[in-house]
Amino acid sequence: MTERKLLLGDEAIALGAIHAGLSGVYAYPGTPSTEITEFIQGNAIARERGIHSRWSTNEKTAMEAALGMSFMGKRALVCMKHVGLNVCADPFVNSGMTGVNGGVVVLVADDPSMHSSQDEQDSRFYGKFALIPTFEPSSQQEAYDMMADAFEYSEQQHLPVLMRVTTRMAHSRAVVNVATEPQKENELNYNAVASSWVLLPANARKRNDIVTAQQSQLEEDATNSKYNHITFPGSQSRYDLGIITSGIGFNYVNECFPTGCPYPILKISQYPLPKKMVRELKEKCDKIIVVEEGQPFIEEIIRGVDEAKNIMGKLTGELPRTGELNPDIVKKAFGMETGECYAPCEDVAPRPPALCQGCGHRDVYAALNEVLREYDNARVFGDIGCYTLGFLPPFRAIHSCVDMGASITMAKGAADAGQWPSVAIIGDSTFTHSGMTGLLDAINENANITVVISDNLTTGMTGGQDSAGTNKFEAICRGLGLSDEHLHVVVPLPKNMPEITRIIREEINYKGTSVIIPRRECMQTLQRHLKQKKAKEVQK
Repeated sequence: MTERKLLLGDEAIALGAIHAGLSGVYAYPGTPSTEITEFIQGNAIARERGIHSRWSTNEKTAMEAALGMSFMGKRALVCMKHVGLNVCADPFVNSGMTGVNGGVVVLVADDPSMHSSQDEQDSRFYGKFALIPTFEPSSQQEAYDMMADAFEYSEQQHLPVLMRVTTRMAHSRAVVNVATEPQKENELNYNAVASSWVLLPANARKRNDIVTAQQSQLEEDATNSKYNHITFPGSQSRYDLGIITSGIGFNYVNECFPTGCPYPILKISQYPLPKKMVRELKEKCDKIIVVEEGQPFIEEIIRGVDEAKNIMGKLTGELPRTGELNPDIVKKAFGMETGECYAPCEDVAPRPPALCQGCGHRDVYAALNEVLREYDNARVFGDIGCYTLGFLPPFRAIHSCVDMGASITMAKGAADAGQWPSVAIIGDSTFTHSGMTGLLDAINENANITVVISDNLTTGMTGGQDSAGTNKFEAICRGLGLSDEHLHVVVPLPKNMPEITRIIREEINYKGTSVIIPRRECMQTLQRHLKQKKAKEVQK
């Protein structure tokens, strides 16, 4: 029995995992993957079964916890955005060496056009690098269906499966046929073999030989996959053009030809690349165009299959190397006319993003700017979060933002080089994600830096998820070795500005490591909490 539901791609993935017998989801919030874990947290079946769904401190801990669940025979889902895969690269790559017991699916949401990211990384390269199979759904229905198949395939091959989506697949809706009866969860078992999971060199070398030998089988499975197929229109023996496409690119190709595509199409949604299918298409086509969202992953590989001539795509300029695809861009690649476009209205002024009115980060930056005007060449090293908007007017308060946790270590490195003042500003969730180790380095060397942990009691940028270190930051700093004398908690409000600026000034002039924690709840979560409180009072 099935029923129809209107689902985001993220929601289809989440529901597919629950219906496939999921026992735990492990994730750190990151757009465009956040809604997967949030859906599982709010799902009735997940609550009834006690499926683990609490946020992890970072992507590395998420991946490792999922491996622990797999070790005991149960199915685990790991979710993150593309840059999060960098954070968990160590356990992710090594998971190919350990293999799995219970199925593991690593869901990575790439963000072409960098709507909320630092780069346009294509996670398919990680799957190829780690020698593990990769799935890439082309529709919300496939996203749902693939979850069960991915878990089964993971257990069949004793390998994790990487599933890659992009922003438009994650955040667009479609009607999906879903099962009404979910599968049972796996039973706890003790089938994991220690010699596979203990990656001493002697064990790892054996596993490396096994995993390498599996690659031909994985490619054959991709060739026979129901998600990969070639469609030949008509019955002619030769075509002037063939199309290879994947993921949401397949939708864009179909949108270009609403009455049916006149060219053969090879749709790829399971990797390693099925080279046999590529050769079959090339043998019947004079030219090939590759339509894929992200980097030219398929295009680069097929240039190494037989001859590279007559292959078009991102490397030859028919499609752009950067940014998202859309139907109009794909139409231009086919030499077709696009719809009428409208220039932005000249009467509407652009509105760059800004910190919310009343946000505590505003008062933090106002205080920092007031104090740092007193010093020549002060430098403020920022981090990933909504407070990164302090780079923009009216504050223009930070000088760098590279990756999660980099503020403290960059400030330390700058101080090592002789910079003073050297200030780091980091959010509460980012601090526990990957800032604590940098602070330990600074404390161990008593680096001449001032660290501001701007605590708004939530993971604000991704919608207000729980922050792992809430109400623990003073204890964490003390545990890392920071003295109470140089640990301060303040409330960032205009009326407290004299106290805050005094503390910042004193700690900048202290020749060592100090931490200031401005703490005030995020305005967005505060408003939600007040509404919830009011609703409860009305019910009484």
